[in-house]
Amino acid sequence: MALHIRHAGRYREIAMALMRHGFGYMVEELGLHQMLAIPLRLARREVHGIRTLGERIRLVLEELGPTFVKLGQLASTRSDLLPENIVKELTKLQEQVPPFPATEARKIIELELGLPIEEVFESFEDVPVAAASIGQVHLGTLHSGEKVAIKVQRPGVSRIINRDLEILRDLTGLIKKHMEWASQYQLEEIVEEFAKSMREELDYSVEGRNMERIASQFERDRNIHIPVTYWNYTSARVLTMEYIDGIALGKREEIIEQGLDLGNVAQHLVDSMLQQIFIDGFFHADPHPGNLLALRDGRIAFLDFGLMGRLSSEMKSHLTALIIALLRKNTDSMIRAVMRLGFVPEDVNMSALRSDFERMREQYYDVPFSRINLGSALNEMFDVVRRYRIGIPPDLTLLGKSLITLEGVIERLDPSLSILSMAEPFGRKLLRDKYAPSKVRQRITDGALHAVEMLTDLPRQASELSRMIRTGKMRIEVSVPEVKDMMQKMDQISNRLAFSIVLLAFSIIMVGLIIGSSLRDQTPILWGFPVVEIGFVIATLMVIWLFYAIFKSGRF
Repeated sequence: MALHIRHAGRYREIAMALMRHGFGYMVEELGLHQMLAIPLRLARREVHGIRTLGERIRLVLEELGPTFVKLGQLASTRSDLLPENIVKELTKLQEQVPPFPATEARKIIELELGLPIEEVFESFEDVPVAAASIGQVHLGTLHSGEKVAIKVQRPGVSRIINRDLEILRDLTGLIKKHMEWASQYQLEEIVEEFAKSMREELDYSVEGRNMERIASQFERDRNIHIPVTYWNYTSARVLTMEYIDGIALGKREEIIEQGLDLGNVAQHLVDSMLQQIFIDGFFHADPHPGNLLALRDGRIAFLDFGLMGRLSSEMKSHLTALIIALLRKNTDSMIRAVMRLGFVPEDVNMSALRSDFERMREQYYDVPFSRINLGSALNEMFDVVRRYRIGIPPDLTLLGKSLITLEGVIERLDPSLSILSMAEPFGRKLLRDKYAPSKVRQRITDGALHAVEMLTDLPRQASELSRMIRTGKMRIEVSVPEVKDMMQKMDQISNRLAFSIVLLAFSIIMVGLIIGSSLRDQTPILWGFPVVEIGFVIATLMVIWLFYAIFKSGRF
């Protein structure tokens, strides 16, 4: 696979970072040392110091900068794909990026909004209150008096990220081609998922829409506050939103000093997250203490809507079944729920899978609900299914990480609160809604319509199949010893099918005679014999013979 020559300098930086942290063998196996003219002795040099594999991966990503740090942070949510020790290390990744000059921030705002900054803001603070790899946040005031937080994208970051994404795709192709172990970790899936996430994060208007969607979920909830987006002063590279003055949920003592009840704060937070997950299916996927504020009136405010999770109705239903099975400690129900949630390979060892689930269930057998961590339990399940190469949707593993983060926040606020116990009523409500008469009626109607569509499409499919066979695009191979047996089976099937059709036709005639006789109030007679009674006897004998033939064949 050819590398993009214009990125040769960046490829060399990546190769040198890999070699510095003990991954020189990868540089050699991928042939990067030849492509980049790196001496082989450098690729083979030993790295001194005792570090785990996870630590060395984290150090490489941190050295390579923002794009790779973001990749590691996303990979840390994929406990279904990566081993626990690596995931744990990737959660430590930090963005150590200095702020860019305020003069640059002002230029970007004016360019994006098409107005001098003085016409947009009455005041603008040059010193940012937060800086990250993609952008930084300044405070300001609108001419209408509202205090706002202005997120401004870092100059040139879009070009840098797009370059690194192109390189990541090239490297993924090389790794897949040269290293057998790569097939276990679905690297291409992670990179494509990451690329999609980064494209959304580079467009601040997406975050603004996320805020509005979450705000609509809590329109009637007096306990939750979502910042307002000021769309007149927002673009792809500038996001202007309401400034929220509150206490980060990590500052327990300050919350107590403010006179707020920690138990109430924790309850409101958990309720709001469970509503997002189970009811709306659209949730804040990064609920760490810095993104959650306790307001002085007791409300909870959410910040930073760049990373969101989405659950379809079907996924919510299966997730509910999984949690109910976990509550009941029912292994079979847990396996069924996991099977419905993920893609199961044909060669999966069901006996071994069941044994692993049994062992996991035994860990929770005598443990009360209040002491079971839902996020940890889900991630433990995902760790089991990963070993059997069962594919779990990325949003579910993102949910597992979000719940672990949330449980860490709750542990500091109110250790007695159990997310699993609070999730049970939400799950039961979903189950009630799923089996409500109107929903069941709708599913039956949809199923019937789907069946009709399939039946009406059969002639076209048969024609397409015939065309494929005629043109040689489809080949059917049958070995000679099997032909005789197959023809016998086909004869039996066709004979029974013909017999069933005759029986059906005979039954329809008999029903017609019965209805006719009931309307005329007299029994039909043929040659002096009662037709209905004789027909009934014949039909009964035919049915008995048909059942006898089926039972005898052993194919009932």
